[in-house]
Amino acid sequence: MSQATRSSSFNKQPFAEGDWVLVHPHQVLGRIIEKSVLWGNAFFRVWLPSTDSIIRVDASALSPTQSSVLSTHHLTYLAAAARVADALTQDVLLAPIESSVIPLPHQIRALSRAISNDRVRYLLADEVGLGKTIEAGLIMRELKLRGLVRRTLVIAPKGLVTQWVAEMRTHFGEEFRLLIPSDFSAYRRIAREDNLWQSHPQVVCPMDSVKPLDGRRGWSRQQVAEYNRERFEDLISAGWDLVIVDEAHRLGGSTDQVARYKLGQGLAEAAPYLLLLSATPHQGKTDAFHRLISLVDAQAFPDVSSVTKERVQPYVIRTEKRRAIDAEGKPLFKPRRTELAPVSWEDRHRDQRLLYEAVTEYVREGYNQAMREKRSYIGFLMILMQRLVVSSTRAIRTTLERRLEALEAPQEQLTLFPQLSEEDWADLDGQEQMDTLLKTRLKALKNERAEVKLLLEAARRCEAQGPDAKAEALLDWIYRLQAEEGDPDLKVLVFTEFVPTQEMLYEFLTERGFEVVCLNGSMDMEERKRVQDAFAKDARILISTDAGGEGLNLQFCHVVINYDIPWNPMRLEQRIGRVDRIGQTHTVRAINFVFEDSVEHRVREVLEEKLAVIFEEFGIDKTGDVLDSAQAGQIFDDLYVEAILNPDVVETKVDEVLKNIQEQAWESRQSASVLGSTEDLDPREAQRLLSHPLPHWVERMTVSYLQAHGGKAERKNGAWDLTWPNGERLTNVVFTSKEAEEKPLSRHLTLEDPKVRGLAMRLPPFAPGQPVPVITLTNLAPEIMGFWSLWRISISTADWNRRRIMPLFLADDGRVFAPTARHIWDQLVVTKPTILRHLDVETSHQAFERLQEAAERQGKTIYDELVQAHRERLAREREKGEYAFAARRRAIERIGLPQVRNHRLSLLEQEEERFREQLERRAQILPEMAPLLLVRVEGGAHG
Repeated sequence: MSQATRSSSFNKQPFAEGDWVLVHPHQVLGRIIEKSVLWGNAFFRVWLPSTDSIIRVDASALSPTQSSVLSTHHLTYLAAAARVADALTQDVLLAPIESSVIPLPHQIRALSRAISNDRVRYLLADEVGLGKTIEAGLIMRELKLRGLVRRTLVIAPKGLVTQWVAEMRTHFGEEFRLLIPSDFSAYRRIAREDNLWQSHPQVVCPMDSVKPLDGRRGWSRQQVAEYNRERFEDLISAGWDLVIVDEAHRLGGSTDQVARYKLGQGLAEAAPYLLLLSATPHQGKTDAFHRLISLVDAQAFPDVSSVTKERVQPYVIRTEKRRAIDAEGKPLFKPRRTELAPVSWEDRHRDQRLLYEAVTEYVREGYNQAMREKRSYIGFLMILMQRLVVSSTRAIRTTLERRLEALEAPQEQLTLFPQLSEEDWADLDGQEQMDTLLKTRLKALKNERAEVKLLLEAARRCEAQGPDAKAEALLDWIYRLQAEEGDPDLKVLVFTEFVPTQEMLYEFLTERGFEVVCLNGSMDMEERKRVQDAFAKDARILISTDAGGEGLNLQFCHVVINYDIPWNPMRLEQRIGRVDRIGQTHTVRAINFVFEDSVEHRVREVLEEKLAVIFEEFGIDKTGDVLDSAQAGQIFDDLYVEAILNPDVVETKVDEVLKNIQEQAWESRQSASVLGSTEDLDPREAQRLLSHPLPHWVERMTVSYLQAHGGKAERKNGAWDLTWPNGERLTNVVFTSKEAEEKPLSRHLTLEDPKVRGLAMRLPPFAPGQPVPVITLTNLAPEIMGFWSLWRISISTADWNRRRIMPLFLADDGRVFAPTARHIWDQLVVTKPTILRHLDVETSHQAFERLQEAAERQGKTIYDELVQAHRERLAREREKGEYAFAARRRAIERIGLPQVRNHRLSLLEQEEERFREQLERRAQILPEMAPLLLVRVEGGAHG
């Protein structure tokens, strides 16, 4: 078409299909896709790229594009919005920039790995204490900021659910609702939804409260079905975008029929995005690990033989503690100092020692009798009695009182022992186990009532004589530690297994002038928070039970006294882990109390010495690096029980346990290699992210958009009052997390807001025929003369699309300068351009055509990169699919009956053919190159 003909076509009326037009009253660009005339009236269907919608308008609502003159505000909006969109396409990490938490190098790497793939389904396998909760929170925030996630479900063990709610609120400002299915009848009175899991977009719930049941003692099939519908089926079908499972190794189960594994399968299918968190995902059990990793991608892991290092690594994100560094590149964790503190019985404690010996004899005889009569729960009670007498006189006295009451009460007043799996039982702390046992129907052992009465009298007599030997030792240690640490206000965390011991210590220390606070499993979230706050401020001593201590972050304290030692070393590790955390600035000190000459002392002495040798040999820090809590619980419970029953064989039994642990360590080391080793971490990445200008780009984009499109943006007291073109008002708005922290009552506006994100993601194209503005910029060299433009280059397939934004500067001498193009873009975002004039239609068109040719040449490299990324993605899908089909074919070929085998192979062949056809369709690429902005630059602003 000649220039004269084209010029006349722009001025002709009415418009034609394919023309770009300006649509009133909103002054947005659109393209006519259809024209129709009815009874002399012309109507047009117009596509609006800015909202990706089609409207039907009268001719009077349209005007030619040459009347669409860019204002300074609109130009700034487009430049800033394109910068934000470009950041999103370049995988810039949004969550660290927009949150108050300052991520560590390994957490940055975890987030970067997680979002580098469309399919965010990973096993987060960092070692204990490295902040997997923070990593999961960062990934969730990233997906929310990108508009990919709205509804999130967190499944965690019962003791960790309140920690999840607290950490999401503290670190990310995210509100999660804790839903406990046993409380559903109360929820129903206030919730309207049939499916209560849909009552809140972000939910945390305990793992074992939602696993499906096969049956329950005394329940009909209908009751079981109703239970499963409300807790499991409704949960799975509640429309989640992201599911996070903490302590996910529990989902592996011992077989594929275990309830926790069935729960895992349901959760894996409940959302497109899945994060499984576990510090000990393998533990030498390949079957269980295969079940776990197959939840992430069933197709990639069709059978156990698929669990290889090469196949597993793309799905696992792992950092080892010894490799973790802080933002300055220094080791993240300081050394720990642990010491065993034997407590001796003085002459004045003679009755306490006799009580210990009498209870130990009662336990020995009672346990043997219970085992002979196959009454394992009585055995559990006996073992707990042993731990109680070691804990405190009050703990054994109160328990003996409760046992006597149960023995004298009519059996019908007591409940049946609940159906608990070994894992469920192991999850309870000592106090919870005791409470469960003492309110259930446990028949008396032979002569037990008389024996309990005698022991109770002895316990009361001991208590009347004065403080326990261990209580006095605790006081001595507190004074000693104050002197050694040079701090008269030293904070000390004291752990005990049992609430009566906690109460006794509270009274004992308070009477001696200490400010003491207590935590136990009966406290709700608000009570726990008050106690933690009090300990952080004025209280000197916090006494906690194991259940009370779950989820605590107490980096401001570095001394832990284990007043009584749990037999399971994992529990001990969890206790010390409350203070040995990221952010701890002191060497952590752990003091473990144990009675001299007791069975427990003999076991610990031999055990610790020999365990240290194994840990050194295998380069591990603790038992938890080898065993999970349930495994360790069983092994060490058996050891202590055997030591109590047969004190003469302590060393032999310890050696047997150590041999077991040594084998587990060897297996664990062999199998853990499948998880891959930690890469070197870059401490500078966190600093780069913290100084990233994205929030300022978002601010510039939003404010400029409102100023250009009939809205308002007024700066008041360091914040913005914004009015959208539709009249919606937002007051006291800030755009950076730092401003949000400084102004607690402000509203932090981020890309998570759909309106704000839409400004970047729905950029209108620059239409042929639009007058090109001529601009100058203050910080630009006067010699820079030419045309600058922005182009969106994208490819789309049946199920995938990718885009990049390319700046282009074409100098008047015909050369293309990439650095200059980027520099002009930077300046447009931070400084206000001056528009000198607009080029006429003809000159604008000539410039457009020259730039389009240059963009095609320059953009080919970006297009090739996008195509290559797509092909690599398809190749991975093809390899994964073919591997899965081959595994299924091998399984079918093992079927003995030829007819069944051939029928199954035929069906598999058809399925494989459909898979290949689908891949072929997905291989077809549609490229696109769209102009977003075009200006003429005439050097820097003058004067």
